[in-house]
Amino acid sequence: MQSTSPASLRAAIVSRPHVIAARLETLVNLAAGSHDAAAVDAVGDAVAGLWEPLGFTSERRALPGFGAQRTFTRQFGGRGRVMILGHLDTVWPNESLRDWRYAEADGMASGPGVGDMKGGLVMAHAAVEALIDSGFDGIGEIRHVLVPDEEVGSAASRTWIEAEARAADWVLVLEPARANGAVVVGRGAVGAIVVRAEGRSAHTVNKAEGASALAELAAKVAPLEALSDAATGDVISIGILRGGDARQVVPQDCEMHIDLRARTAERAEALLGRVRDLVLALRDPRVRISMTGGITRPAFPTSASAGLYAAALATATALGLDYPAVESGGGSDGSFAAALGRPTLDGLGPICFDSCSRRERIPLDSLFDRAAVLAGLITTLSGAGAWD
Repeated sequence: MQSTSPASLRAAIVSRPHVIAARLETLVNLAAGSHDAAAVDAVGDAVAGLWEPLGFTSERRALPGFGAQRTFTRQFGGRGRVMILGHLDTVWPNESLRDWRYAEADGMASGPGVGDMKGGLVMAHAAVEALIDSGFDGIGEIRHVLVPDEEVGSAASRTWIEAEARAADWVLVLEPARANGAVVVGRGAVGAIVVRAEGRSAHTVNKAEGASALAELAAKVAPLEALSDAATGDVISIGILRGGDARQVVPQDCEMHIDLRARTAERAEALLGRVRDLVLALRDPRVRISMTGGITRPAFPTSASAGLYAAALATATALGLDYPAVESGGGSDGSFAAALGRPTLDGLGPICFDSCSRRERIPLDSLFDRAAVLAGLITTLSGAGAWD
């Protein structure tokens, strides 16, 4: 067997930069908007074309309304089960590719979803490919789990993700690293709430006969946003408020979308209760209000990541890389695993600048470096004895 030291693994990865970049270009130039099942499935098929030649068994699980959930699994000769968690969809609609495609300049790669998370998908494959080429056989199983609806909250995939996480000893998440190279060791809870109001329409010359659904919800915007507290990390933001049919008509219908963030599960539930109280308190009793949604991603406690971060940091240090840690206010599919108490480390993908914007880009060197860290981490876990 060849050496599986971090330096040797990185040398193997950087020996094929053009091959890895070509794989990244292929994925980035495939549309992957969450609601386009055929497009997301095309990405899944392309990823299958990478993992199946490595001896991984490919499975797909239909998900109505979205692309298929995918898993790629290979048994090795050791013990312990590694779950590498990623997603196939991006925030970008298909038409984005009309004028924005994969490009390289000054050591950077750019394009729709290059960091979140096409780069992570290619990076994970490069890491495992280097391990297999080295003759590594120390782990029991590597299972690559790919979610098709992550960018819209993974509501349809949550139960499946949790079941996969329960069967794993460690969960390694391919969300991109922060611009300073930080990996994610904890996340707050995230909530998504939709409020709908139904009033009574009337011409504005007979305004008293109407009951404005828009006025009812608009009056709640300032009190709701005032629930935010920078000191505690509580955040309430109204992202959408829409209603009405015409200038001279009292609005009968209105809809409000609320984003909720909190550092802990307890604070999230308390904040959700305060939101509910404000939303359901009526100024005009003729208006009917309904509220749907809730906490969509649980809090990710730092206790879930401590051991994995220490192991990854040791590997990164051996490579001479900075490897800071950060707690994030945003959620990911890793939150589901961590909330179950599974050892979970997030933000393992390449460094990404300006994620989810037209300026999104990754340094290609970081793709190679982070692949080496991921590969080295898996070799460390093969001797960790989490199955004891």
